[in-house]
Amino acid sequence: MNKVDLSLYLVTDNSDNEEKFLKTIEDAILGGVSVVQIREKTADTLDFYNLALKVKKITGKYNVPLIINDRVDIALAIDADGVHVGQSDMPCDVTRKLIGKDKILGVSAATVEEAQKAEKDGADYIGTGAIFPTATKDDAESVTINELKEIVESINIPVVAIGGITLKNASELVDTGIAGLSVVSAIMSADNPKKASEELLNIFNS
Repeated sequence: MNKVDLSLYLVTDNSDNEEKFLKTIEDAILGGVSVVQIREKTADTLDFYNLALKVKKITGKYNVPLIINDRVDIALAIDADGVHVGQSDMPCDVTRKLIGKDKILGVSAATVEEAQKAEKDGADYIGTGAIFPTATKDDAESVTINELKEIVESINIPVVAIGGITLKNASELVDTGIAGLSVVSAIMSADNPKKASEELLNIFNS
């Protein structure tokens, strides 16, 4: 299994203003973000590729793993550190074959069964949510905190919680056994992404 520090896992939102987008990612890393996942649901392949290369320069500078959401082709093309797939994306076992054993592979799972299958099929970690209501992914299944705990206890690979996590509610997840918090808006939309990252990490580590 590929070991990775998942304590503060940033998932990006749409990059309308590229300069601000890249600066937010760098500030977030300076604030303690330990993994960056690029999620671009609407970008053309070439635009996604070019953006991913720019983000990789930043993550590489700070030695932070870069994960590509869904797009195995982009991950391979830019030699990203890994890929994250959902239940309706490329199957986990097939993705593992494509990226090889040394790349990080994350899978979204909303049930114990999905999580156990992902572990069996070669996932390094699970992303579980949405834990709280979220505007960034309106099709996400909701997962209660009790269900999150059940998923954590049912597998031997780490779990990150995602979905609507903010400075106000992050403390509710501290005793669930998760390996980290996965956030989008709480950092990407923050006035001060570095400070927001520091505060989220402090809550998680408390």
